[in-house]
Amino acid sequence: MTSPAIPASPAAPPPAGTTAPAPALFKEWSGYLKPEDLSQIQAAYHFSESAHQGQFRKSGEPYIAHPLAVANILAQWHLDSQALTAALLHDVVEDTEVTKSQIAEQFGRPVAELVDGVSKLDRIQFDTQEHAQAENFRKMLLAMARDVRVMLIKLADRLHNMRTLDAVHPEKRQRIARETLEIYAPIANRLGLNSIYQEMEDLSFHHLFPDRYRVLAKAVRTARGNRREVVGKVLESIERRLGEFKVESQVQGREKHLHSVYRKMREKHLSFAQVHDVFGFRIIVKDMPACYVALGVLHGLYKPIPGKFKDYIAIPKANGYQSLHTTLFGPFGSPIEIQIRTADMHRIAEAGVASHWLYKSTDTSLSELQQKTHQWLQSLLEMQSESGDSVEFLEHLKVDLFPDEVYVFTPKGKIMSLPRGATAVDFAYAVHTDIGNRCVAVKINQELMPLRTELRNGDRVEIITASHAKPNPLWLNFVATAKARAHIRHFLKTMHFSESVQLGGRLLQQALANFRKTPADIHDPQWDKLVRDSNARSRDEILSDVGLGKRLAVVVAHQLLALGEPLQPESRPSGAVVVRGSEGLAVQFARCCGPIPGDPIIGIINKGQGMVIHTHDCPVAAKSHRDPERVLDVQWDANPTKLFDVGIRLVVANQRGVLAKVAAEIAAAESNIQNVAVDPDDGGTYTVMRFTVQVQNRMHLARIVRDLRKIPEVVRIGRNKG
Repeated sequence: MTSPAIPASPAAPPPAGTTAPAPALFKEWSGYLKPEDLSQIQAAYHFSESAHQGQFRKSGEPYIAHPLAVANILAQWHLDSQALTAALLHDVVEDTEVTKSQIAEQFGRPVAELVDGVSKLDRIQFDTQEHAQAENFRKMLLAMARDVRVMLIKLADRLHNMRTLDAVHPEKRQRIARETLEIYAPIANRLGLNSIYQEMEDLSFHHLFPDRYRVLAKAVRTARGNRREVVGKVLESIERRLGEFKVESQVQGREKHLHSVYRKMREKHLSFAQVHDVFGFRIIVKDMPACYVALGVLHGLYKPIPGKFKDYIAIPKANGYQSLHTTLFGPFGSPIEIQIRTADMHRIAEAGVASHWLYKSTDTSLSELQQKTHQWLQSLLEMQSESGDSVEFLEHLKVDLFPDEVYVFTPKGKIMSLPRGATAVDFAYAVHTDIGNRCVAVKINQELMPLRTELRNGDRVEIITASHAKPNPLWLNFVATAKARAHIRHFLKTMHFSESVQLGGRLLQQALANFRKTPADIHDPQWDKLVRDSNARSRDEILSDVGLGKRLAVVVAHQLLALGEPLQPESRPSGAVVVRGSEGLAVQFARCCGPIPGDPIIGIINKGQGMVIHTHDCPVAAKSHRDPERVLDVQWDANPTKLFDVGIRLVVANQRGVLAKVAAEIAAAESNIQNVAVDPDDGGTYTVMRFTVQVQNRMHLARIVRDLRKIPEVVRIGRNKG
C-alpha cells in the first residue's frame, strides 16, 4: 500500500520551457515504435523543419519547436506513427507553400487526411471572424468523425499553444483562452481526456482572469500548509482501516484544480474559506468487487453525507469514466471527497479515448468507450447534415458539450444518458428521430407529465406518439440537447419551405391573373431561364422566395412572361388569395389585431416571414399601405380548417365563484380556453378578467359573448385586440 503526498497545484501555468531536442525525443519514442515507423517520423521532422525554415514563434523559438512539442504530447499516449507524422506536419499546409497532395505523395494519403483535418481554412475568405471560426470547427469535427486522431492532434496542438500563450498579444490571448474554455476543454472532457481537460481549464482561467488566478493559487498554497496535518491524519486512517479488512489498495491524496475550485465558488456564491473539499482522496483497488468493499469500509470509518454518493461504475459517464464517488464527514467536521476505482478505470479516467493506443488491451470497458465515442461522433455527422450552416452547427455543438448528466430508464430498463436539464422531448429524440417528431405526451414514473418536464436521475420515461403529430416550434425554448434542437429546426425548415412554396404558387397565380394568364401558360423553358438568371437552385426556391416575401410575385410574373409578347396588367387585380388557416408557418395571423374568419382582412408580405394577415382597421397594417406592392387582397375560405385564438375582456362583480361560472359558460359554447388572467384583488367592487379562447369564426365568438352576457355578475364584455 502506498501513499504519495498531495501533488502541488501550480501557482502559475506550466512553464513553456524548451522542447527536448529531436534526437532525444526520437530515442524516447523508439520504446514503442517500430524502426520503420521511426524512420518515417524522422523524415517528417526534416520535411517540416525545411518547410518552416526562417519562421519563428512569438516567443522567439524556431517554429519547428511547436510541431515537435505537439508530437511529443501524442507520444505520451503512444499514438501511432501516422498520427505523430501528421503532428509534425500539421501546420505546413496552413503556413507554407506545401500542398496536401505533396504530403500524400511523400507520406501517404492517411497522413495527408489527418493534416487536412487539422489545418484551418485561412485561405478561404469569410464574412466574419465568427463564421470563419465556426467553419473551422465544422471541418475539424467532421474530420474527427471519420478519424478521432484528428481531434487528438488538435487538442495536443491547442494544449501546447496554451502553455506558450504569454508571448501572444493580450487581446488575442483572451480570445484563444475563451475559445479553449468554451470548446476545446469540453471536447477533451467529452473524450475522457481528464488531465488535458483540467490543464486547459486552468490555463484558460490564468489568461482570462490573471488576478483571480493569482489570488486563488496563493489561497490554495496557504490552505495546503494549514491542512497538511488534517490530510495526513485522514490518509493514515484510511490506509489503516483498509489494511484491517485486507483490501489491497493505493491511497492517493489529490487536490482539485484551480478552475474547478473557482467554478464552485462562483456557481454557489461561496468564499474560498467556505470551500471545504479542495482536498480529496483517490483509492485504487485491484478489481470491481473490491471497489464496493472499500466503499463499505470507508462508510464505517467516517459517516457518509446523504445524497453525496454516485455510482459511475454501474452507470458510467458518457465519456467512459467509471468510479465510485462518496463524500464523508471528516474527523474535524469538514467534508472529504473520495473516489474509488480500479487501475484500468483510472487509466481510462486520465487518458480517455487515447487509452486505446496507450494500453493495448482486450478490456471490455475500452471497447465500450470506443463505441460511445463512435456514437457521439456519428451524432455530429447527423447534426451537420441537418444544420443550415456552420455557425448553427457550432451552436448545436456547444449545447451538446454538457459536463453533467442525468441517467434515466426506458420502459424496457435500458439506461440512457442525457445532459442535466434535458426534458422529455430530448429523451424522445435520443431514442429515435421519428419518436421525437411524433411525440405528443410522456409518462414519467407512470404519471402523465408535460413534455417540457426536466428529467431527474432514475426517472422511468415512456413517450406516447401519434402518427399525425409533428414538432412544435415552442419546443426550441426548452430542449437541452443538440440532437433535439437540430432535428426540430430541420423539420421546421423543411415544413416552412414546403408551405412557402405552396403560398408562393398561389401568389404567383394571382399575379399572372392580372396579365390574363394562368400557371399553365408558363412553360419549362421560361422557368429554366428564370432559374438560371436568378442564380436559384430550382423552381421551388423561387416560389419559396415569393411566399416568404423575398421576391415580389408581380416581378416574377413579369420575368416569366418576358419571353412572350409584352403584356399590360389589368388595372385591378383579379381574384383574391384564399386563406384557409391551415397554411402553417408561411401564413401568420397578426397578434396586434387577432383576425378571425368573418373579419374583413388584408395580407401583408413581410420579407423573410411570408404573409401576415391583419384586419382592415388594424393601425399596424395601415402603415404598410405606403408600400402597395406588399399589400395583398385576401379573403377567408368558406370552411376554415382550424380554430383561431381571440381575446375577450370582461369586467365582473368581485364575487366568489365568478371565474368558475364564466369558464363553464365558455366550455358550454364549445370553445377551449387557451389562457386566463385576472387582475389582482384590490378590494374593489369590480375586477377585470382576460381570456384567450378558441373560436371557429365571428359567429362563434358572438354566441360566446351573448351567453356570457347572461351571467348576472358580468358588467361589461368586449373583444380584446393586441
